[in-house]
Amino acid sequence: MMADHLIVFAVLASAMVLFVWGRWRYDVVAFTALVVAVLAGVVPVAGAFSGFGHPAVITVAAVLVISRALQKSGVIDYVADRLMATAGNDLLHIGALTVLAAVLSAFMNNVGALALLMPVALQTASKSEISPARLLMPLSFASILGGLMTLIGTPPNIIVATYRHGVAGAPFAMFDFSPVGVIVAVAGVAFVVLVGWRLIPHERRGRRAPEDAFEVGDYVTEARITEDSKLIGKSVRQLEILADDEVAVIGLVRDERRFLGNMRQARLRPGDVVTIQADPVDLQKVIKAGGLELVGEERLDPEALRSDEVGVVEAVIMPGSRIEGLTARMLHLRRQYGVNLLAVARQGKAFKRRLHHVRFRPGDVLLLQGDVDTLAETVAALDCLPLAQRGLHLGKRPQAFVPLLAFGVALGFTAAGVLPVHVAFAAAVAVLVVVEVVSPREVYESIDWPVIVLLGAMIPLGRALETTGGTDLIATAILGAAGNVHPIVVTALLLIVTMTLSDVMNNAATAVVMAPIAASLAGQLGVNADPFLMTVAVGASCAFLTPIGHQNNVLVMGPGGYRFGDYWRMGLPLEILIVVIAVPTISWMWPY
Repeated sequence: MMADHLIVFAVLASAMVLFVWGRWRYDVVAFTALVVAVLAGVVPVAGAFSGFGHPAVITVAAVLVISRALQKSGVIDYVADRLMATAGNDLLHIGALTVLAAVLSAFMNNVGALALLMPVALQTASKSEISPARLLMPLSFASILGGLMTLIGTPPNIIVATYRHGVAGAPFAMFDFSPVGVIVAVAGVAFVVLVGWRLIPHERRGRRAPEDAFEVGDYVTEARITEDSKLIGKSVRQLEILADDEVAVIGLVRDERRFLGNMRQARLRPGDVVTIQADPVDLQKVIKAGGLELVGEERLDPEALRSDEVGVVEAVIMPGSRIEGLTARMLHLRRQYGVNLLAVARQGKAFKRRLHHVRFRPGDVLLLQGDVDTLAETVAALDCLPLAQRGLHLGKRPQAFVPLLAFGVALGFTAAGVLPVHVAFAAAVAVLVVVEVVSPREVYESIDWPVIVLLGAMIPLGRALETTGGTDLIATAILGAAGNVHPIVVTALLLIVTMTLSDVMNNAATAVVMAPIAASLAGQLGVNADPFLMTVAVGASCAFLTPIGHQNNVLVMGPGGYRFGDYWRMGLPLEILIVVIAVPTISWMWPY
């Protein structure tokens, strides 16, 4: 019969392969791995789902809710809007954006910090000669670096802090991460601002209107209903059926008046000009079957796609979005959500084939047309991030500073040791709900449930790795490879291994797996575990070589027009710098 630790190794190795492959979402992989481990008997049935009540999971969920409340308050929007004044100087603007991203990420979810600042970056790029590619990757990296500075800055810090409770009898406190995190973050942001952004390919120029970025002339065409057309008297819907619903009528011009929005039941008349979204093959099918006449060959005026009632928005698909892996046809975007899909871009390149058959991926950028009053809500319902600057809320809401007050009090109680972090932040969430700053529905919407499931499933697996002796075996192998060396060399090796893992799998999962290994290394060396645990916290958060290592890297991939191989250009020297800075800093701040 296979030894328990070998079963755990097999389950975790299989999960890591599936994380890298990306065929199934990481929460599905993690939960399946947990179920397999329970059935194999290496995770006790009684503790199978204990991870979902773990303090780290509660803290992560609470921080996400508080981040949502801070975004709603408008205070951060106001600060971000002031950055527009720096747009005239590339170096100053990149510096201002990245520094603000790092500071915000120290105290709120770093995905939320990026979501606040990415529209600002894109708007300034559209008004200047700087490419979005020069802004967005530095912004993503800075938001990741900022999370190193505090306990709540990133999930790996929370996981490592909670794990320390079982090792040393007390968790890391709120600002225990600051001495190392601030130094590493400052050095990293300085590199990004002064050198890093210059290493990014710059051939991708700044974009103007969203419809210009997609060249919608490749998809949207105007055609006239001729006097002998078979469609006279028939509905717009019947025109779309001619091509088996592979085309969409998104506008109609009649008597020099343009109509947009839902026109599927409108009856067609001779001389009507319809604006059709279709690829060339389906367009020719409709033209031939319906007896239509193309109107000119010039590029369609982008203003023809919008009106006072109908708007166009560019949005990026968030990691874990409900539309991931689905197509526009599966979602029934027009019928259920009331929006037209005008274009799809992936890694900066627009699709040339049938848009309604494209399976959506995180980081894809969608060009959507819909009712102005509901378009923002629709984008949110699709779990997408609108790439347009938010309107300012400051002064419009009497409770604008309530989230700041609740957050500050929870932070103070935690820092003073009055309450553990998960209790203090859960109490802050309760206050925000009671005073109606966030609604119960918004609480559930703001929590990144795939991450919660990932953590809840991986924590028992990490515990199984430890209880079966797996962590001791891995630690022995690492020490055997390192030889009889000073603990600082082991720290460097541990940091490199952790960073490498985090580049190809979720950072929270990396922290869950590597924290017990770090503690085992310390035990076998007979030294303090704190420097090794701090090393795991730093390494798990530093995913800069690939877009799949961190959610923020995925989010900027589409809008920045990045390719998979673009990340290492700035990420590799940044990770080398972090190793050079972090290892001696950890050894100094947390003696062995």
